[in-house]
Amino acid sequence: MDVDADIAAALGWPKLKYAVIERERRWLCDAVPYARVVSAEVLTDFYVAGTRLRLRSAVPVGGGEAKRRLARKADVGPATRLITSIYLSEHEFALLSGLPGKTLVKVRHHLAAIDGVAVSVDRFEGDLAGLVLAEAEFESDAQMAAFPAPDFALGEVTNDPRYSGGCLVEHGVPV
Repeated sequence: MDVDADIAAALGWPKLKYAVIERERRWLCDAVPYARVVSAEVLTDFYVAGTRLRLRSAVPVGGGEAKRRLARKADVGPATRLITSIYLSEHEFALLSGLPGKTLVKVRHHLAAIDGVAVSVDRFEGDLAGLVLAEAEFESDAQMAAFPAPDFALGEVTNDPRYSGGCLVEHGVPV
């Protein structure tokens, strides 16, 4: 889906040049395909109440420096959104974490590329334990449309908003 300046402005981005267009598809899975995993990180996402803001801490499994960022997202369509992000210091992250909101934790497993596409599988923890979602990000609409569902996926949930991070943290696993 092309995003022009008028769509961006309507979603709160007066200058499209500050946003990245994310094209993503998601699938429900019953397990992480561990044999294909090349790296993993623990993601802690804090959704600031009443906003489109998300704080994320990403800590590599096995150790390493945490990356912390603040992102603002808006859906253009089920598979396309605008995102702006800034990286934060530990102090800035801690300060913003004091705002009202809700947290979800997941382990993101990065897989070896499939047909040149980056694919990851998230295993959720806490109240969302048992939920496993795969996602793939694409450079173009054509690439996204041509990509087949991964062989380990149970079914696509891209068009089901209940599987977005904001809905999951607010309402739990869809039944």
